[in-house]
This record gives sequence, structure tokens and C-alpha cells, in this order.
Amino acid sequence: MNVSQQGAVRPHRARGTERSLARRAELIAIGRKLFADTSYDALSMDDIARHAHVAKGLIYYYFQSKRGYYLAIIQDAVAGLVALAASGVELPATDRVYRTIDSYLRYAEHNQAAYRAIVSGGVGFDAEVHAIRDGVREAIVATIAEGAYGRRDIAPPARMGLLGWVCAVEGATLDWIDRPALPRETMSDLLVRMLGGTLRAIEELDPAHPAPEPARRHA
Repeated sequence: MNVSQQGAVRPHRARGTERSLARRAELIAIGRKLFADTSYDALSMDDIARHAHVAKGLIYYYFQSKRGYYLAIIQDAVAGLVALAASGVELPATDRVYRTIDSYLRYAEHNQAAYRAIVSGGVGFDAEVHAIRDGVREAIVATIAEGAYGRRDIAPPARMGLLGWVCAVEGATLDWIDRPALPRETMSDLLVRMLGGTLRAIEELDPAHPAPEPARRHA
């Protein structure tokens, strides 16, 4: 094959790759809807293939197994949650904290099944899903730390304080999407004020991590 022939093949391969990625993304989107309405154990691969209008072999081709398919759906959900929470980098630090919390709640509100799967750790005790969840927690801690302190490399008391706040947010958010007695704006403001208390407690233990001014004003 000469150089010109090689050049003719590459665009075809690129198009094939694009179609493959698009097909995989489409199957993940279908899976997110399916698992939103039906439990993991209640869905067989035949059910999934029938709802997706594809041959079962195609799902095996992309994901190897039902569990592989489920993990891909969880990872896709995580990517969406982290991307939303980390948005607003152009904002001042304190405004970014508000944006992070509001984006987090918006995601949970509009992707309830995916959020529950992320926070609960998947089906039963699944070490891989738990690892994904732990990664989400660390990403949120890093995002809040950057918004509050302007950096992600924080001392253990600050990290533990923020991690405890994130875990509290998870529990409160799970209850909120099940029983949405508060408007999202009120819920967001409540979590911001809780974060303010956490940041002030961190400052008392470690003055090298001073609480931002808005957190002090809410005292």
C-alpha cells in the first residue's frame, strides 16, 4: 500500500471510530433510562437488548457483560456529576462554591436513579462501584477546597472536615430527592451555611486554612 492509499484509509477508520463511540454512548443513554425504572437484578441482557432494539451480542461487544454495562453507566453518570460540580472556574472562589452546590443538587434532582446508584455504591457491595463513589467524593472535596482556599492540596484536618460535609450532603440530598419539601434554592442555601460552619471549624483547628469571608458572615 502506498502513501496515498494509506491516507485514503485513515478517514474511513476515523469515521468508523466516531460511529463506534456514538453507538456506545447511545447504549449507555438507553441503559441509564432502563435502570432508572427497573432494578439491576430485574433486567436481563435479553431485556436490555430488546429495549435497545439491538442484538444482545452488540452489548457484549461493547461492554463484555451485564455488570460491565452497568459499570459503564455508573462511570458515565459520575462524569456528568463531577463535570457539573466543577463548572464555573471563571467565577470568584466563593461564588464557585455556590455554583458547585447548586450544580450538585440539580444533577441529583434530574438524575435520581443515577445519583442513588453512585451514593449507595451500586448493587450490593460492589468494590468497583464503591471505588467510583469514593472518587466522586474526593473530586467534590477537591473542588470545594479550590473554591474555599484556592488550592487542592489541603492538610488532613481540612480534608476530613470537607469529606464529612460531603457525606452529610449525600444523605441530605438522598432524603431531599425522595421527599422534596424544600425548594432547590433553599436546600442549596442550607448546605452552603452548613459548609460555612465546617469551614469555620476547620479554621479553628488549623489557622492555615482560614474560612472565606462569606462563611464568616453567616455566623
